[in-house]
Amino acid sequence: MKNVVVLVASPSPKSVNRKLANTLEKLSEGKLKFDYPDLFALPYYDDHLWANPPAVITDLKRRVEAADAALIVTPEYNRSFPGVLKNALDWASRPYAQSSWMDKPTALVGATPGATGTAAGQGHLRSVLPVYGMLVMGQPEVYFNMKPGLITDELEITDETTFAFLNGWVQKFSAFIERHGVDKAEAIAAE
Repeated sequence: MKNVVVLVASPSPKSVNRKLANTLEKLSEGKLKFDYPDLFALPYYDDHLWANPPAVITDLKRRVEAADAALIVTPEYNRSFPGVLKNALDWASRPYAQSSWMDKPTALVGATPGATGTAAGQGHLRSVLPVYGMLVMGQPEVYFNMKPGLITDELEITDETTFAFLNGWVQKFSAFIERHGVDKAEAIAAE
């Protein structure tokens, strides 16, 4: 089973993005294991903190490095992605030449009640991620229009087309990780 560090860039435990992440986790049972670091516990990026980094920072880097892949689940704020996400990306990319993101297979998804999903925010994010050295899955894209009742509180998808799409997405993400990832368990055993 592959480990996936999941960055949910929405603070609310009842957010549509948290629900989407939890639904993808449920669809991934037996294939992928999700790990959710708390992005909101991170201090604002400050290069001077590397002299004595807070445990929350070293924990984030450790969790990213232990993961076989990353999943970013983001809302869209003013045609972009939230600052808390950029902050987490920056922390795990430093110190200089020690990016925890390097060659990490990464997928993006996002949900909103709006008609265009998170297309603009993800577009902006896609322009930033290669700078970190992340390998970004291009297709299928998930700009999710989360309509009321589409996913229940029990994480059941009520629409067959949506279920088929998200289930297919999980299969493609798993295959992307297999194609582009380094098996962390094998790498550790080889050391």
